Amino acid sequence: MGKEAKIEKYVINKVKQRRTDLGISQAELAHLLDVSEGFIGNIENPNYPEKYNLRHLNDLAKILKCSPKDFLPDKPL
Repeated sequence: MGKEAKIEKYVINKVKQRRTDLGISQAELAHLLDVSEGFIGNIENPNYPEKYNLRHLNDLAKILKCSPKDFLPDKPL
């Protein structure tokens, strides 16, 4: 696993953790983010190449009521 893959996995896990902590389903998050229902599932499944982009992270922070920084590690991975 390369450095990009580590950071992508970290971000995906942080978003998923925040989503589940707030009791938001994948389908509900997809609706709020204005993406297809399968998109969130594909992102959270390591067998698919889909990843969040910066716009997604900004919108996710609004939806999940946090800062985009909350999805990133304090130090490089």
